[in-house]
This record gives sequence, structure tokens and C-alpha cells, in this order.
Amino acid sequence: MVEGAKMVAEVMADGQHEVEAVFATPDWAEANFPLPSHWQEKLMVVAPAELKKISTHPSPNQVLAILKQPDLTFNHQSIPNNLSLYLDDIRDPGNFGTILRIADWFGIQWVFCSENCVELYNPKTINASMGAFLRVKCLAIPFTELKAALPPDLPVCGAVLEGTSIFETDLPIPSILIIGNESQGISSALLPYISKKISIPKSKAGGAESLNAAVATGILCAQFMMGK
Repeated sequence: MVEGAKMVAEVMADGQHEVEAVFATPDWAEANFPLPSHWQEKLMVVAPAELKKISTHPSPNQVLAILKQPDLTFNHQSIPNNLSLYLDDIRDPGNFGTILRIADWFGIQWVFCSENCVELYNPKTINASMGAFLRVKCLAIPFTELKAALPPDLPVCGAVLEGTSIFETDLPIPSILIIGNESQGISSALLPYISKKISIPKSKAGGAESLNAAVATGILCAQFMMGK
């Protein structure tokens, strides 16, 4: 489910997703007439009050589209000579969507995730991604299966509190960067696979116990890309 005029326009322009239904206010339908034929056939014009009943937003934004989820198959040869992310048990859809947006910003093409992460197509994840779900490939896959499909010497970096400062070490590209659960960090089952433990050092005057998972991902990705 994609909501809002800007994101729906991106989906239409992208053309990758099959549309199942479009619910729009009269103003939006008039302003965007005519839609592509396969969208026009699925359009249902509704009153703003009706749109609000099916929206996940407190203040619905003119249009809501229901899309068919695409099938994504993983071919290890499609991973570019770049950084890829692996999300381990990320539970907050806002964090997940924001991480996709961060990946999109830095040109990271693949975001893998454990099967117990929040669902990619959770409406809050889609909304927080701000259209990044259209450009970033995302696949739920056990880490053992992913690791077996990749070159054995591909570095695996893990964001941990006791790791080496990212400002004092080389950050290898290509590599896989594991981001752990918001409160528990990287699961014990994945720790043995990490070849390089890294961390974001806290200021001596810093009082926060930890960083938000998406914020930490943004800082880490920026530092990785600086050395690229």
C-alpha cells in the first residue's frame, strides 16, 4: 500500500509494480487525468472521508494505491562491487524504511534482512522509505544462506558497541555490513561470521546509551563511502 501524491507518482513513473487498485479524491483524479491505461482501469474516486477510513495516515493525502508485491530472486552475481547491508531482527518499520532510504542515498543496491525483521511491505516501512523501495533490492534470507552464496573472502563487518572506531580503521568495500536489533544488537548466532567489528565512538561528554539503528546506519554508510 503506497500513500500520497508524490510516492504514487514515483510508482507510476517507475512502472515495475502491477497495480491492484487506486483510491483517489476527485481533485487528484481530475488533476492527474488521464492516468496510464492500466491505472485508469483500477481507479476508484472516493470522498476524502472515505479515503480516511482506509488510510494509515492521520491526514490522508489524496491518493492510495494497492500494488502487487513483486517476486525478487537472489543471484549472487548481481551484487555489485559495493557495500551491502544485512539487517538482523530490525523490528521498527520506521527504522527499516529509513535504512532503505539511506541505502538509496548512498547507492547501495542490496539490503538483505533476517526473516524475523519487520515486513518490507508494512505500510509504515513503505512510507518511511520515501520511494527507496522502488530502487533498493530488499530480500529476506537467512544469513547462513547468504554467506554460502557469496565469495568466502568477502569481509563481513558488524556494528557493535565494543568494536574498533570507524574513524580509526579501514572500512573494506565490497563487504557486508550487519546492523543489529534496536535494543539487543547483533544476535549471538551471527557474531561468529563477523570478520571486522566496528563501532561509532561516543563523545566523552555523550550521555545517550546508544544510537537509533537507522541513525547509526547513516553514519556508518557515510564513513564507508568516504573511503570508496
